[in-house]
Amino acid sequence: MDTSTFFQQMVNGFSLGSMYALIAIGYTMVYGVLRLINFAHGDIMMVGAYVALFSMTSLHLPFVAALVIAAIVSALIGIATDKIAYKPLRKAPRISLLITAIGISFLLENIFNVIFGGTPRAFPVPKFMEQIINFGDVTITTVTIIVPIVTLVLLAFVLYVLYKTKYGMAIRALAFDIQTVNLMGIDANFIIAIVFAIGSSLAAIAGAFWAVSYPSVDPLMGVLIGLKAFAAAVLGGIGSVGGAVIGGFIIGFTEVVVVAFIPELAGFKDAFAFIFLIFVLLFKPTGILGINFEKSRF
Repeated sequence: MDTSTFFQQMVNGFSLGSMYALIAIGYTMVYGVLRLINFAHGDIMMVGAYVALFSMTSLHLPFVAALVIAAIVSALIGIATDKIAYKPLRKAPRISLLITAIGISFLLENIFNVIFGGTPRAFPVPKFMEQIINFGDVTITTVTIIVPIVTLVLLAFVLYVLYKTKYGMAIRALAFDIQTVNLMGIDANFIIAIVFAIGSSLAAIAGAFWAVSYPSVDPLMGVLIGLKAFAAAVLGGIGSVGGAVIGGFIIGFTEVVVVAFIPELAGFKDAFAFIFLIFVLLFKPTGILGINFEKSRF
């Protein structure tokens, strides 16, 4: 492989990893607060892609406006999911929450399958996202530059919220002990709703950018992507926002670069995320930036 091809694949891997990272942040924040693996999170990403599609094709809105609407709608769905499905089970065994999350995932998939059908729909890619930029022999589209930049900006925003605002302080306190937070006069359910809103909106943004990068949407698109993002969260250290982003980048890079180096493995590219997951669970279950939950959060 020559140098230009290597850098071409590195850029592609960075862009793909950015989308995994955005979804993984939602997984890790919900787990950090509730110790819940929200398996419906990947389907929230699918909802965001469909809302963006509807906004652009039916409401004729520009992509940026569609992105904002997708984030808002997905945030509301995330809050509603917590209020309807998870809140009544706060004191139930963890397995009950896990089964409920899987049930919500199936529910969202089937609702969108009934409404929109199972056939993939083409996504209208904005012209400015298709523009070609040449750096020597490396040719990239503007979307591969925009996605990592948006990811890093949103990561900075999440970290600012967590460490520089009173709501972030409440989120980190809630992760230690919900009962104590309630006794201190903080509405724990409101803070949990904020966590779901942030995570769901990030997943929606990732879904919209995924639809631009791979221009089609379907009701099952979030299943495999969500599982890979979960693997990224575990790889980086579930409970760590920075670790989720690092894990997303690693899986994105690996999925693209390894296939570029060894084309014979192209049919197995989806397996790399789960191979990482297995090795992490075997040798370092806390992940790269693993959190000691008795001492710190996020």
